[in-house]
Amino acid sequence: MNCRICGNPLFAGRAIFRCSCGAITHGYCWEKHVLQTHEPSFEVGTVDLDGLFVIPPPAEEDETAPAMIAAGEAAAE
Repeated sequence: MNCRICGNPLFAGRAIFRCSCGAITHGYCWEKHVLQTHEPSFEVGTVDLDGLFVIPPPAEEDETAPAMIAAGEAAAE
């Protein structure tokens, strides 16, 4: 029997994972399987010293970037 992600054989006595979808993978291939196959939604953030998950506020777009690109395009022409 082979790992569904990497295709290498699953050895007896080693940790393997069986997903609810039926996929059998190595322990180190499990995360890759979940991210590729099931595409879960997630949020990026940090953990503060109190152990609370904090999502940073959305970054405001820099209005100088489009002007710099436009100036660069104008110089190229």
